[in-house]
Amino acid sequence: MDSLNKVLPALLKVSGAPEEVAEAACVAMWKQAVGEGLSSHAVPIQLREQKLIVAVEDNLWKKQLEQMRGQLLSRLNYVLGQALVKSIELRVDPKALAASLMLNWPAQESVKAEIDQAVPVELVSVAAEIEDVGLRRAFLGAATSCIRRVEKQ
Repeated sequence: MDSLNKVLPALLKVSGAPEEVAEAACVAMWKQAVGEGLSSHAVPIQLREQKLIVAVEDNLWKKQLEQMRGQLLSRLNYVLGQALVKSIELRVDPKALAASLMLNWPAQESVKAEIDQAVPVELVSVAAEIEDVGLRRAFLGAATSCIRRVEKQ
């Protein structure tokens, strides 16, 4: 990650930072900009017209981060090496947060298929705590099967 921190600002300047590249850079550098503790409660989900949309866990986190918005913006642009983000919009979206956290694990592609719209956010959040990929997959599969079975009754 240290080499990415050193190279990314130069790459962004050379590329002219098209929006897709800027968005990927924001997502990649978010954790470093805001810290590990905060990054598990708020994740960037989209960058449009220099506005970064960030999913947060609940209204309490949203209120807390609204007070830190200026700091977050400064830190992010600092690690990016330029002002790619002009504003941050905070949205309460626990499902997007849980999905993003799961997709950032090393087994990214295998986890995408596990996220089912029928699974309540509480179960996705619990599954996010399961480090073992096989056990997490089995848990989500069982939860999805159980929910579908109950819905058919």
